[in-house]
Order: sequence, then structure tokens, then C-alpha cells
Amino acid sequence: MASLNVGSLGEYIREQRRNAQYSLRQLAEAAGVSNPYLSQIERGLRKPSAEILQQIAKALRISAETLYVQAGILEERRGEGLELRAAILADPLVNEQQKQALLAVYDAFLKENAALRGPAAEAVPGAGTPPASGPTTDGSAHQNIHREDR
Repeated sequence: MASLNVGSLGEYIREQRRNAQYSLRQLAEAAGVSNPYLSQIERGLRKPSAEILQQIAKALRISAETLYVQAGILEERRGEGLELRAAILADPLVNEQQKQALLAVYDAFLKENAALRGPAAEAVPGAGTPPASGPTTDGSAHQNIHREDR
């Protein structure tokens, strides 16, 4: 596990709080922590637990994973959409239920693509991509026509 980078974590939380236009008191109340404790976190004097980071993230409407990365608890995963997740969670035009639905769809796509790219997919050129319409190995053709369309 990486070391806890408290100073930059506090600065990051302060920046996110200001972007969300919360006062220190408002964020503390929304996150369920005391005002002095949140102030100490922002100033880099306290090391918050993962649970406290999760409460702060929820109040700020950002992903807890983003705060875990800032805190050094998690290493940033490359290519797994951390910035996309953060953008979805920060979007004020989408409600919480819609944000969770978007993230669930995104995760499903990642999981599907990872399964398609398994060890066998890497060994065979073109594997892991859906078949195109046209002739198959048995001489038939793929037909993507619904019964109602015929």
C-alpha cells in the first residue's frame, strides 16, 4: 500500500469543497463529521480513515476511489476510466440514480470487453470483436433481422 499523502489530500478535498460551493461547516454536516475534524483533514493534520473518506466523497458527489487515490490508499488504475467516473459523479445535470446507472453500464462494458480480450483473444488476430455480417465458416450468412422485420 502506498503511503498516505495527507497534505495533498487535504488540499484536494478543499478544492473539491470550493468547487461544490460548500462552506467547511456545510461539508462537515453533509459528511457527518465535525467541523474541526474536517478542518484538520483539509490542513493535512489528520489522516482520515477510508470510511471517513467515503462519507466526504459522498457529500461532495465524487467517487470515493478518487479520494482513495489522492490519499495514497489505492494506486490509480490506468485505462479504467477514473476520470470518466469522476466526471459522471460530478455532473450536476444528472441525478444520483442516473449517475449510478451510467457507471453500472460503463462497468458492464468494461467487464464484457475484458472477457473478450482474455488470453485466447490476444493470441488470435481479430478475436474479441463482434462478427461482421457476411459469410461464416459454414457458408451461411449472419442475419441481424428481427422476425418482425421480415
